[in-house]
Amino acid sequence: MVRKENLPTIAASKKRFAVSAISSPMKRKRRALAELPPAFTNAAAAHGPRTRSRVQKEEKRRSKPAPDELSNNANGEDDPQLCVPYAADILAYLRFMEGEEKRRPIGNYMEKVQKNIISANMRGILVDWLVEVAEEYKLVSDTLYLAVSYVDRFLSCNTVEKQKLQLLGISCVLIASKYEEIEPPNVDDFCDITDNTYTKKEVVEMEAKILKFLNFEMGNPTVKSFLRNFIKAGAEDKKSDLLANYLAELSLLDYDCIRFLPSMIAASIVFLVRFTMNPNRQPWNSKLQEHTGYSSSDLKDCIFALHNMQMNLKFSSLTAIREKYKQQKFKAVSIMIVPPEIPIFYI
Repeated sequence: MVRKENLPTIAASKKRFAVSAISSPMKRKRRALAELPPAFTNAAAAHGPRTRSRVQKEEKRRSKPAPDELSNNANGEDDPQLCVPYAADILAYLRFMEGEEKRRPIGNYMEKVQKNIISANMRGILVDWLVEVAEEYKLVSDTLYLAVSYVDRFLSCNTVEKQKLQLLGISCVLIASKYEEIEPPNVDDFCDITDNTYTKKEVVEMEAKILKFLNFEMGNPTVKSFLRNFIKAGAEDKKSDLLANYLAELSLLDYDCIRFLPSMIAASIVFLVRFTMNPNRQPWNSKLQEHTGYSSSDLKDCIFALHNMQMNLKFSSLTAIREKYKQQKFKAVSIMIVPPEIPIFYI
């Protein structure tokens, strides 16, 4: 990973995880948050001998089927979460919720609250790592989106030391997994994936602190909430749907995207998907404008921000999402040819 902030532990982190990979029972190599300070990576370089119960637990997790990313197809007929008879009412309520101040992060919290203790780049590294955590434990995508929203909301009002940023991240995933998953990972799993950098007590205490801050209001509309609804009006095949999921996860990396409402990001993703799949056709139409509530001109800034991410012009060193969507089960949408420019008359 490229060093950008002159933090002292990049080389040490890479060495640690090279050693950890030899003894780690996971299929994929665990990657630390390379740019974060020593407390992120001061645990032992390798795990001790695995007990029988631990091996059994890992085998059970590996046998768990991965979340079906193809289930949210373009027509949405097989997605019970769409609740078609009530879709309009649900969408209206989600729009109301996303506008509530208590559910929105502050757009400039890095400068106003964190005062450059936590940087946008460090946040991106954390989110990139959380994607790998979600992949390792085969969490549903809603868990990841909720966890990132908790991170941003908490950082908007609470100063967090660099050494505790990873602790905040895994605690948010723990809360989100309890909210979304049928069989969420336990606290020990999250301690394990950080190479026991944090104790079980520290994770539980951070979990309690986050829940108290959220006032136990854990439901929150995310980009995925709206994309699940919007994509059925704009996607034409499963590959389009997978490309939409890829762009949605890329949006999580970019701190600048938190200034946009989740519904706006979702609508912009539909625009980009249609443009990528057929650059010679006008991506937006009256049907999509009516369904999403946005005209193409409303989406202009958001579209360009996401297009830069799609073109790999931002956060190119953060590869977890791009590597994930290179897989054939995702139809390799992350390596699709992307039109370099969006004609101005499309927006």
